[in-house]
Amino acid sequence: MRPLVFLEHHGGALSRSSLGVLSYASSLGAPAALIAGHELGALAAEAARFGASAVYVADDERLAAPLPQPRVDVLEQLMAAEGFDTVLFAQSVLASDLAAALAARLEAGLNWDLVELHGEGEQLVGRRPALADSVWVEVGWSSPQRLAVFRSGIFEPLERPAPLLVHAFPVEIRPRSLLVELLEPAAERPSGPSIEDAEVIVAGGRGLGKAAGFALVEELAAALGGAVAATRAVVDAGWYPYETQVGQTGKTVAPKLYLAVGISGAIQHKVGMQASGTIVAINKDPHAPIFDYADLGVVGDLNEIVPRLTELLRAAQAR
Repeated sequence: MRPLVFLEHHGGALSRSSLGVLSYASSLGAPAALIAGHELGALAAEAARFGASAVYVADDERLAAPLPQPRVDVLEQLMAAEGFDTVLFAQSVLASDLAAALAARLEAGLNWDLVELHGEGEQLVGRRPALADSVWVEVGWSSPQRLAVFRSGIFEPLERPAPLLVHAFPVEIRPRSLLVELLEPAAERPSGPSIEDAEVIVAGGRGLGKAAGFALVEELAAALGGAVAATRAVVDAGWYPYETQVGQTGKTVAPKLYLAVGISGAIQHKVGMQASGTIVAINKDPHAPIFDYADLGVVGDLNEIVPRLTELLRAAQAR
């Protein structure tokens, strides 16, 4: 197996989930990494800190926008030129589009939502949850080229410094791959770190009562230096942006601290945050399912508890 890890980046920084996959892959062997974009700066050196045996850099102004098709061209050419037979991705919107398009282009097998990868003789075997994480399934590939998308946030980025070996990879992009143009990033993004990268997440649910209730969550998250997340019900109601949704149909996160405010804790939400280090729940219903798997539970009115907690945190920081 010659693994290649696709490293996603935004705002001049490599994504935490991508680095987590790279760290995990380095424990299995000596993975290479690909960074594709424009004006990439010191990102290659950062990749080497997390275990990349070699970093291929595709730097071209046509790769400035986070669009999948030009990157499919780059990956296809790199796999052919260097003999990579396995490509690993951290789950994201871009990575999912890219992996699916590359699988179609190469007629290669694609497995997704993986949490583990290991070899059995000549075969590569992945492990993924199914049926709302109630069972584990082992999956494999029948094609010579294998693509794997790992669940976002499942691996912690661990520094495994390696000698910096950078290869500038020449970019050849098909004209048809440039037919789509990104005019402007239109998605609404909350301030602060993304939920995929944050070490602290404060999540709000329907217990907040209304969209304005998220002001309490945002203030607490700001006091903790964390990110704001939401449940599916909240997102469906239009209270908060879709990109903050945690759960089976949203994103999977694994912060060190996860505060669930006004969240009942249905199994679909649990799937997306159960890997968190410490889970704290605030809910007025003592029988809410989330208390069954929270490390610390606070039963009471969130409209009283959350502002008081924020006040105490700010006072402690001011000392």
